[in-house]
Amino acid sequence: MRLTRITALIAATALALLLPATNAHAAAVACGGSVSTEGIAANGCISAERGKEGRIHLRDIKAHVVLTNTRSHAVNVDYEAFFRVVSGGHWVKIGNGRTLVSRRTTTSPIEIGSTTRVCFVVNAKVEIRVHVKPAGGSWSNWTGAATSQCQT
Repeated sequence: MRLTRITALIAATALALLLPATNAHAAAVACGGSVSTEGIAANGCISAERGKEGRIHLRDIKAHVVLTNTRSHAVNVDYEAFFRVVSGGHWVKIGNGRTLVSRRTTTSPIEIGSTTRVCFVVNAKVEIRVHVKPAGGSWSNWTGAATSQCQT
């Protein structure tokens, strides 16, 4: 029984990493490792869209989460995302939310929040971290993802 759950969780996580980015309305979504709590698995994901306002180059950094419910019933799941620039930045909350995840399903990437950054340093690495909590449960560990903020 336990081996079946673990196998289902690994398969769902692998599937979640292969989901197309178009579901998250972003240019490209990169997902990090998986964490789980009480039958709910989560992958933190990040996207960085380039933009320009006049002569200033910008990046719109978005945090996403992919949720997998291995339970035999639907459950409400809370989630929060934090953001930082790796070189000396501090964690800032950029969003939170709640969604109902059907039994034994995996969601498309759900956008949690975003932040826009001016590109001062080319290829400055940015990261997000996400954690989740099923209704009445406890918070998971953190799952994160990173990207270069101003790649060319």
